[in-house]
Amino acid sequence: MNSEFKSFIKIFVTGCLWGTIGLFVKLMEKQGSSSSYTSFLRLFFGFILLAVLTMIIDGPKAFRIGRKTLLSCILLGIVCQGTFNILYSTSISMNGMSIGSVLLYTAPIFTSIASLLLFKEKMNCFKWIALLVNVAGCVLTATGGDFSGAVLKPLGLLIGVGAGLTYGMTAVFGRIAMQEKSSPFAVATYNLFFGCVFIALVRRPWQTVEKPFDLKLLLFGILFGLIATTLAYSFYFSGLSKITQTSKVPVVASVEIVVATVIGAVAFSENMNLIRIVGIVLVLASILLFSRNSDRQPAEVSPESGESGEKRRSMKGQCL
Repeated sequence: MNSEFKSFIKIFVTGCLWGTIGLFVKLMEKQGSSSSYTSFLRLFFGFILLAVLTMIIDGPKAFRIGRKTLLSCILLGIVCQGTFNILYSTSISMNGMSIGSVLLYTAPIFTSIASLLLFKEKMNCFKWIALLVNVAGCVLTATGGDFSGAVLKPLGLLIGVGAGLTYGMTAVFGRIAMQEKSSPFAVATYNLFFGCVFIALVRRPWQTVEKPFDLKLLLFGILFGLIATTLAYSFYFSGLSKITQTSKVPVVASVEIVVATVIGAVAFSENMNLIRIVGIVLVLASILLFSRNSDRQPAEVSPESGESGEKRRSMKGQCL
């Protein structure tokens, strides 16, 4: 098992942890929290916990990062945390949950295009097929085939696509941030810090709830910051540090929708119909397709035989 395949396992674990987001959002909503305050508490407590974790694991020197890494962290925080949260919540309000989810899961398409342009990643047949299967699977899993509450307007469409774009850029900016071999924990900490500051300045989320310091609400916020934020981003940026195929990241992380759907069915008795099951199968199938070659090292050419080299040359023109 090579290092890149291990990294994709970390991204997969990240997706599983992100799958708990809906659980915490609903628990915090029951305590009177708003969407912006829930996002703020998640980033705030995640930042505090990650800062402590970074100090313990890598020490204070880990926070000394290069300008390129710092700029990437600022973009991660403002674009992929702050702006994404605002656009996604607005998209759901304007388009409804079904269409909002559908537009969000266009993210892998934007990641693939950006990876093609910025990192010169090749998109072969397996990648295109897996990408289409993944988007279809996410749509079916998120909606269950029910679009009855969908209301689509041009501005709502633009905002929904913007949410998908900002979410899809997480892997791109994250890879750039990790190019200077900085501490993954420090990068995650800065990412959450800038996102937290951005939401605080733009939304002033504590003013959107009646009891911002409710003890139970803050406890859920701490757990949200620990499980779906601190642990998740620790795995995420640690995985990105070894990955050379950024376009695969959001597809592997899309296991999030599978975990979220299962939690919804078990904890909140949400409908698990045949269409959702088909969607789950498609999502998992796309992850397998995308990672099919991640655990294979390039074959070596032995002095005694040129067989491996011949095999490589014969496969260059193949889609597989």
